[in-house]
Amino acid sequence: MRYAVLVCGPAGAGKSTFCSGLLNHLSASKRTAHLVNLDPAANPESHEYEPAIDIRDLISLEDVMGELDYGPNGGLVYCFEYLLENMDWLEEELGGYEDDYLVFDCPGQIELYTHHPFLPTLVRDLQRMSIRVCATYLLESQFMEDKYKFFSGVLSAMSAMVNLEVPWINIMSKMDLVTSHSDDPASGRNGIRKRKDIARYLDPDPLLIAAPLGGSSDLAISSNPRFHALNQAIVQLIEDHPLVSFLPLDLTNPDAIETVLSHIDYTMQYGEDEEPKEPHDLDEGDFADME
Repeated sequence: MRYAVLVCGPAGAGKSTFCSGLLNHLSASKRTAHLVNLDPAANPESHEYEPAIDIRDLISLEDVMGELDYGPNGGLVYCFEYLLENMDWLEEELGGYEDDYLVFDCPGQIELYTHHPFLPTLVRDLQRMSIRVCATYLLESQFMEDKYKFFSGVLSAMSAMVNLEVPWINIMSKMDLVTSHSDDPASGRNGIRKRKDIARYLDPDPLLIAAPLGGSSDLAISSNPRFHALNQAIVQLIEDHPLVSFLPLDLTNPDAIETVLSHIDYTMQYGEDEEPKEPHDLDEGDFADME
């Protein structure tokens, strides 16, 4: 059984860094994993690991922009259309991997997850190849600095979840840049927050943007009264459909990576259908008498 983890999220969320951290952790755990780059605009130097499969071997954004005179957004859409028209290429590339983790580093164009059918079609093709698929969606901790920006991220994660229809894990990345101490060496670049405050973002509390008319909260004073009804509607939507919660990810902490990996394993039921494997040195040493 093969397993695919789609690493999704907006640009700058730390997807490529997370892929490298996950591959390092899997390697340290004696598990076989491979990187699949699905970003035709990726910088070759952005990956710590060389991709085992790279969409740029099929088509690159640079070539599309140069030959067809497309912009970056239109070029990415064209690249994915081209990939879906040539899925036999991807199927052939994936054919040599068995019982392996395949970590797919996806592009950061949010429309690909929320508006276009490309990734859902790709997921169906992977499932047709008997590959179990799970998706992770990264949102960086800097979003917690602006409540409205944060909830736009929550809604984009919800939209992508509904669009892809696969087991899904949301991750709050770069948590090493958030601190609860003003004298922390990291200087709290993404904010100084108490544990209780962080919990309201990891399990989104819609009341963060609920500013009642005539309210005296800081949010009510700073926000435009015309948006109160819209905020209330968003609050109601999130309360009626509580689909989004986040796992904190600090790549400097191996326990945080292990927690994320254990959730990925659980959602894909990793290893439940596997047969025990014989040791490679069965005919040597202590195993010689077992034949």
